[in-house]
Amino acid sequence: MARGPENHDMMLLLGPVSYLDCMVFCLFLAPQLIWQVGFFETVWCVLQALPFFLVKLPVGFLRERYLSPPEEQSLFVQKASPFEDFVIRCVRYAFEHVPAKIGRVFFSKEVALPFMQFRLLRHGYFGCPVPWREHREESFRGIWMIKNPAEKPDFVLFYAHGGGFSMGSSYFYLEFLLTWLSELEALGYSNPAIFALEYTLVPDAAFPTQLQEAVRGYEHVLDVVQDPSLVCVSGDSAGATLILSLLLYLGSQEANGIGYGRRLPVPALAVLISPWVTLVSTQHRNTVSDYLDVKQLHQYGMQFAGGRMPEKEPLVSPGCCKDMSLWKRSSPSKGIYITYGTEEVFASEIQDFIGTLQDTVVVKSDAAVGGIHAWPVASLFLSSNVDKRLGGLRTISKEIRQCIS
Repeated sequence: MARGPENHDMMLLLGPVSYLDCMVFCLFLAPQLIWQVGFFETVWCVLQALPFFLVKLPVGFLRERYLSPPEEQSLFVQKASPFEDFVIRCVRYAFEHVPAKIGRVFFSKEVALPFMQFRLLRHGYFGCPVPWREHREESFRGIWMIKNPAEKPDFVLFYAHGGGFSMGSSYFYLEFLLTWLSELEALGYSNPAIFALEYTLVPDAAFPTQLQEAVRGYEHVLDVVQDPSLVCVSGDSAGATLILSLLLYLGSQEANGIGYGRRLPVPALAVLISPWVTLVSTQHRNTVSDYLDVKQLHQYGMQFAGGRMPEKEPLVSPGCCKDMSLWKRSSPSKGIYITYGTEEVFASEIQDFIGTLQDTVVVKSDAAVGGIHAWPVASLFLSSNVDKRLGGLRTISKEIRQCIS
């Protein structure tokens, strides 16, 4: 019988990110920016942002949130708290205007790890209550999270983080994934585990390096659990793109020289959070709520393609695959579960992708009305209400438990 979150022994749910957390985050961030990007470039970026933060942000926030009638507000603004709304406006500016090499530092291990340690300490933890460890091999890297490392897991989630292939890290996602792990344990898994892939970012490498690392990481997970029926592959945004590419590779096993000789089975289930289905698509549309920007996304997508394969090659841009027999071979035995927001840049394309697949493979979806990009991840940090913070995670976890028991 599944146990409730109040009595399982691996519970991790820190409080929402506060203004104090934001200030401490900046204290960790500033020296890393100066060290990794350079003093003058960092200062120049800050100076360029001042007009937005001193004028445009507060004026727009007050006008659109408090002075506009409800019928003129987006669904996201109507549902979001002032803190959620304010932070998303800041993220929207950063995504559009801040260079990726600066954004990359925001999500780096050197900033994310001490910040999470601060959050643990602030909530009374002198160490992480959920065991995790780094895993390094020559061909891939990642982070293992497992309730009891001495025992074989009875379920493994293989996760690839988002960030446009140019930013992000498993360390930035660590708190989210550790909370997810505790939710899986609450649903009755005796020894759940998560392996988060730490793939190489652009411009350090382009496709197919990331797919090669994903294949190697997935192979490692299979070697550990020894049963593909206990494995779920998952990712958000660009990470979900990589997961779709991995599935197509598993379905073909002959991807233009990317093969390794060992045929790998498909996993039991795939869970995609706001997947970036096609790298460059005319269906991508900026919205007043979402923090993504189409121009920047397409630039990141072209950089990821790297000129080694066309951006419309299915393995690099899975939404371009119209071969339904390949999708059928690539589909996990329990199908694909997709969650996204109705106000995000990818919404229209995700809906069409679901429609394309549903006659061939098992596809379930959940469209959050008024939701924006990767909200199950962001809400864990930004929302103050526990139900809102964990709502997306709990829905996904229950879907996993229903499919893999």
